[in-house]
Amino acid sequence: MLYQLAHFLRDHLPLVWNGADWLNGQLFAIRYGHRLRAVTADWGKELPYAIVPLHDCATVDVVAFFARQPEEAFRFFHPHGFDNRSIRQLQRNPAFLAYMIQSTGEIGQKDYIGYFFLRSFFWGKCFRGRMVDIRWRGRGLGTQLNRWMNHLGFGLGMRIFETVSRENMASYKSAMAASRCKVIKELKDNDLYLEILQ
Repeated sequence: MLYQLAHFLRDHLPLVWNGADWLNGQLFAIRYGHRLRAVTADWGKELPYAIVPLHDCATVDVVAFFARQPEEAFRFFHPHGFDNRSIRQLQRNPAFLAYMIQSTGEIGQKDYIGYFFLRSFFWGKCFRGRMVDIRWRGRGLGTQLNRWMNHLGFGLGMRIFETVSRENMASYKSAMAASRCKVIKELKDNDLYLEILQ
């Protein structure tokens, strides 16, 4: 029910959605802000890439990351807009816990290779999503992103949900490889509404 309501507000009543989103962000920061710092204090330090909070990334670089992905990458992935304005709005939202994965390229330049988020609600639920750069698919990064989302959500004491299409086999297998999942409901268009279990 919450999933359908959120999508209805976002798609048909954007002013109501933006107001509710702002209020949720403020309440989320009050309830979870101190826990968030503790959960993310030292994660990813042992890895060959960095986990960078979206609000610390240059908006133009984030937009460029999405722009270089092929059109088919967005067939099942459309949680928000990917333009400058949409990304800036997400960067200001304390309840939208989003991160870019940064790797050092062959000639030393920093490069974004993945993206993940938890769209969180102050009452203790969140919805997860991720995208792996086209050049990094098939290397297990998607499964690792799922593990980080689980670490973050469960570390905050939240329930984690996700929708995944049976037709998107890479995402479906990645979700199952990194998590124990319970099917809450089968949605239209062959989508599954999942709860991620600890």
